[in-house]
Amino acid sequence: MINTKNMEAITIHPKSTKQLKAVKAVLKALQIPFEPQSASLPAHISKSIYTGLKQFEAGQTITLDEFKNKHFGKQ
Repeated sequence: MINTKNMEAITIHPKSTKQLKAVKAVLKALQIPFEPQSASLPAHISKSIYTGLKQFEAGQTITLDEFKNKHFGKQ
């Protein structure tokens, strides 16, 4: 019987597809189970980021103080 009481999980952040394939190969060779996770963002988050970047490129920016006053100043 395997003692799982002191087991821990780790998160790995490969920097390339080559590294990811190598890590998966090692885990398979050692018979260590793993669960692939999608690293993509939800569509609404990606859309908001894209919109924000386009606004920045168009010069549509405000200062941090302006943001604070707009969103937190009047309660």
